[in-house]
Amino acid sequence: MDLAPHAVRPETSRGRLHPEAGADARSPFQRDRDRIIHATAFRRLQYKTQVFVYHEGDHFRTRLTHSIEVAQIARSVARLLALDEDLAEALALAHDLGHPPFGHAGEDALNAMMKPHGGFDHNAQSLKAVTLLETRYGGFDGLNLTWETLEGLAKHNGPLRRPAPYIAEYDALHPLDLGTHASAEAQVAAISDDIAYNNHDLDDGLRARLFTLEEVAALPLIGEALADARRANAGLAEDRAAPETIRRVINLMVGDVVAESRRRIAALAPAGVDDIRRAGHPVVGFSQAMAEANGVLRDFLFTRMYRHWRVNRTMAKSKRVVQVLFTLLHGGPQMLPPMWRARAGEAGSTHCAGVVCDYIAGMTDRYALEEHRRLTDPDVPG
Repeated sequence: MDLAPHAVRPETSRGRLHPEAGADARSPFQRDRDRIIHATAFRRLQYKTQVFVYHEGDHFRTRLTHSIEVAQIARSVARLLALDEDLAEALALAHDLGHPPFGHAGEDALNAMMKPHGGFDHNAQSLKAVTLLETRYGGFDGLNLTWETLEGLAKHNGPLRRPAPYIAEYDALHPLDLGTHASAEAQVAAISDDIAYNNHDLDDGLRARLFTLEEVAALPLIGEALADARRANAGLAEDRAAPETIRRVINLMVGDVVAESRRRIAALAPAGVDDIRRAGHPVVGFSQAMAEANGVLRDFLFTRMYRHWRVNRTMAKSKRVVQVLFTLLHGGPQMLPPMWRARAGEAGSTHCAGVVCDYIAGMTDRYALEEHRRLTDPDVPG
């Protein structure tokens, strides 16, 4: 497929921090994607919470299944916009590598514990994972991804005026042009994240019976999609109505993003990717009407799902697990596994806090719960 003039082109990539010979017929962004898939941090996403902790059911989304869904949407949108699909897919697969256990509850707890030491930001942790924490190669730390992939990870939420400490440190040594927008491919990965999590959280909320399909049918988009599903499938069974509805909502959102992005790109008339970066606004996004409808859905999920008493109970317990782990290990780094103990330095120091934070952020839900038991229950062997 011919790429648009403003697409990122593999042959003009700014390259990797550590030069490597082209080993095979894959493009640089295909190699990035494959390295991400083989990363330890990627495999751990299987047991990291999206909303429901892993033991609450086998059919709820995890960070891994969420990332795969984001990648599927990103490839579709990138193809329709004549962008580099491989870069969009790599960014979609890598965007949550820095998420700690227990979803946003774990992130909130780590951020609170790290506040005296610079805080915690999962986008910065994703960058840290692929540039430092992964240890799969003999010649360098991290995955040695291309500049374009690192740029997209750092600027997942747009230009950074006040970057998190690790992003600022990395940028000072290896500039990522933090004050500009990311490539259109990175913007595709970001909007695909929004589409995926709102829709699959809706699906998981229905599956968990936190609300009913008839309740969400009152929301913009959902009612239209449900009515269309029932028109197209006479006598549609209730257990099939939700997936039929949700896939229609995803299609509506994807169609809106493609149409709106084409409109914005035509108005900008970019001659190359640098015109995308220097634009004063994202070129990939929802129309105003779709953004408003998506906001209503997000508000509904926030009230009825993320703040549901059942979810709140689990998240409160999860926060305490993270807080206890951090407190014990920061004050007693001698309890860390040998590799981490060697890095931790003095108990209670900011350096030690950063190492403990990295250790906890890499945990799965299951490992965090096991480590908590080992550190707090005298009957459990250390």
